[in-house]
Amino acid sequence: MNSTEFEHIISQTPTIGSEMYQLMVDLYPICRSITGNGVRESLEIISKHIPLEIHEVPTGTKVFDWTIPKEWNIRDAYVISPSGEKIIDFKKLNLHVVNYSIPINKKISLQELKNHLHTRPDNPDVIPYVTSYYEEAWGFCLSYNEYVKLTDGEYHVVIDSSLENGSLTYGEYFLGGKTDEEILLTCYICHPSMCNDNLSGVVLLTMLAKYLSKTQKFYSIRFLFIPETIGAITWLSLNENKLHKIKHGLVATWVGNADTLTYKKTRQGNAEIDKVVLKILKNSNSQYNILDFFPWGSDERQFCSPAFDLPVGSLTRSLYDRANIFPEYHTSADNLELVKKESLNDSFSTYLSIIYALEQNNRKTNTKVSNENKIITNSKKGPFYLNLNPKCEPHLSKRGLYNKFGATKETPEEMIDKFALLWLLNLSDGKHSLSDIANRSGLEIRILKKAANYLLKCGLLKILE
Repeated sequence: MNSTEFEHIISQTPTIGSEMYQLMVDLYPICRSITGNGVRESLEIISKHIPLEIHEVPTGTKVFDWTIPKEWNIRDAYVISPSGEKIIDFKKLNLHVVNYSIPINKKISLQELKNHLHTRPDNPDVIPYVTSYYEEAWGFCLSYNEYVKLTDGEYHVVIDSSLENGSLTYGEYFLGGKTDEEILLTCYICHPSMCNDNLSGVVLLTMLAKYLSKTQKFYSIRFLFIPETIGAITWLSLNENKLHKIKHGLVATWVGNADTLTYKKTRQGNAEIDKVVLKILKNSNSQYNILDFFPWGSDERQFCSPAFDLPVGSLTRSLYDRANIFPEYHTSADNLELVKKESLNDSFSTYLSIIYALEQNNRKTNTKVSNENKIITNSKKGPFYLNLNPKCEPHLSKRGLYNKFGATKETPEEMIDKFALLWLLNLSDGKHSLSDIANRSGLEIRILKKAANYLLKCGLLKILE
């Protein structure tokens, strides 16, 4: 991409932002999940803008420590009150149903129904987003204000869904450049009707791909539209022979709200993509945040798992931390009103500037990062652990180490325990001692030791002598 092409695209940014917003409007009503027709319908709409290659990976396929689950589809769901009123209606908002709920049609008491209801008492007006991908269960979500109005009596609950052998679907678009070395740009397409998380990332990458397809490029650019976590793991499992070509990468999420641009570094900490993003943000004359890598969040944690350690960061518009997450996160408040065209414009121009800078750097810098440049402390203080499943995150929920229902609010103690597990798995590469991991994570050694014992019992870690 030369300077003339770059300036031409930048000059069109306000119009492109409107295109992005309209695409979001088109995608918003669709009930998506990690599998199913909602993903296919969404990819079909995106394919009107860019020629996606659609991949179907069958149920039961092993992808590292994970297995492609059954395919989930839903047609309708509702709850009828004792007075005959339809009080929860999937067709009005698909967040009303726990994503991946098994089918049900029966009449139950209020007491039994409450065992299957999810609310947010701390934010009583919103409907939460809850999932149950790997545990066959069912449930409904509603605002806490509506929950407290429920009266005793018999309720008719219906979920017209299916959970059957099928496939996981993802989209891929590859733009060839002068070299086969790649920039990897990914987003996740599994979330249902929520806009900042992550239709914003979907529409951003769609328009970047559309406009970059009209330019001459040094780097090849690969765009992935994948279900979060399981999609990244699947792509990595199927494409190990291509990973050496990835020189830079970004995970696009949370790029549509009005918050400050925030960059989460790669695991390496000073890869070329880290330096380029920092320079772009410094030169933007706007506020920004820089975060060191941590092993939770979105798909960067899979690309940055110990066996791969790819130079993949994440540029968002919110602090990427459960303690400071944007308040509308995983609720019905993450709607079309939350996303701003001006923010989409800014995110687009920032991502484009990063790609342009990488293109300009291609002959000036060595894109290979040596081990000496990575953040490795190599303390002599042991013990040292080795992750026995270093290719992506292991499937913790099947071992009872993760919540049954995803995307629910966790207690501070639960968060700390989970963070300890993830830090250990990501840094137990034989190069970081327990003291190193404590220093890097900020967690106490006793908490890490407790988590290490769980992982040792599960066969996910071993102690190095």
